[in-house]
Amino acid sequence: MPRPRAEQPTPGELEVLKVLWDLARPATVREVLEALNALAEKPRAYTSAMSLMNVMTDKGLLRREPMGRAFVYEPAEGREPTLRSMLGQTLRRAYDGSARLLVAHLLDQSSPSPEELDAIRSLLDDYASRSPEAEPKGGGPCPTSRPRRRKG
Repeated sequence: MPRPRAEQPTPGELEVLKVLWDLARPATVREVLEALNALAEKPRAYTSAMSLMNVMTDKGLLRREPMGRAFVYEPAEGREPTLRSMLGQTLRRAYDGSARLLVAHLLDQSSPSPEELDAIRSLLDDYASRSPEAEPKGGGPCPTSRPRRRKG
């Protein structure tokens, strides 16, 4: 029996999505591969990256368009909706919808600095002061989400 398709991107798929989100434009397999290999301990082969990106296209995670003799790929969804969906699924599946448990485990795993804890307290205060009708469930973009910076 074939393995069911994962609802969330696999770790490898998420790496590809992060590269494409950071580039903020459609890119070829070679461009994505160069970015992945710049950060990796063990370089990937071109055919591995191409196969992964084709699977991601089949799964609806990427869109591709022909450009000359190659294809260019772009994420089907932006960073915020994808991360929100992943977190929502994790919240429901692993924490039975308990934000308290999720945050407790997150704090234990991440060991935030005093500055990060102050920022988290500020986010909690802002959240507590919002009216329930202010935003739909799931809210808007995360106020502290920023694209990561590339090394070099």
